[in-house]
Amino acid sequence: MERRVAISFGPERVSGLLLRPDDAKALYVFAHGAGVGMNHPSMAANAQGLAERGIATLRFNFPFMEKKTGRPDHPKLAQAAVRAAVSAGGEMASDLPLFAGGRSYGGRMTSQEQATAPLPDVRGLAFLGFPLHPPGAPGFSRAAHLDRVNIPMLFVSGDRDALADLDLLKSVVEGLGERASLHVVEGGDHGLRVLVKSGRTNEEAQAEALDAMAAWMAKLS
Repeated sequence: MERRVAISFGPERVSGLLLRPDDAKALYVFAHGAGVGMNHPSMAANAQGLAERGIATLRFNFPFMEKKTGRPDHPKLAQAAVRAAVSAGGEMASDLPLFAGGRSYGGRMTSQEQATAPLPDVRGLAFLGFPLHPPGAPGFSRAAHLDRVNIPMLFVSGDRDALADLDLLKSVVEGLGERASLHVVEGGDHGLRVLVKSGRTNEEAQAEALDAMAAWMAKLS
């Protein structure tokens, strides 16, 4: 059963949802992307899928999503939200190994905050569709801070992701050395959706991504 929680930092207050299965082996602080909040069906489905694999999740809204302003927060505010959520998660599930990350924008805000100062007790960062560059503008500028992340990282990315050219992403991961791992979902786009002609469903692609995340966290727990 999900438990709604409140996460406060400075003058800000955002909502969170804690989903902890009875057999939880780890807690993943799960940040949403720029276009959807913590209640979006894709976020809920991912959280439920991780719970079925023994991974508890704490989803939370960034302030812009909580206030329904539509425009993503300034990075410093978003990163402060990440730190507050990680702190709250550590308190709510102090008996579980702690991980953080998220979808797209949420994963990038998490890695940027980790690069600024280590997030307390976080053992690793897992990204679903890390946004390496804007669509149509391949490059490495959004990855520069990853050199300052000194904990393990898992990148789960579709080979059709318009925000992460696969050859560029492979180069980034290789450059990070043993700290980073890459799991490629064949046929997946930025949201890990696959084409009908691929012969498999979106649900199967998502399950592959969640299997990879759960196995990676279990290995580090």
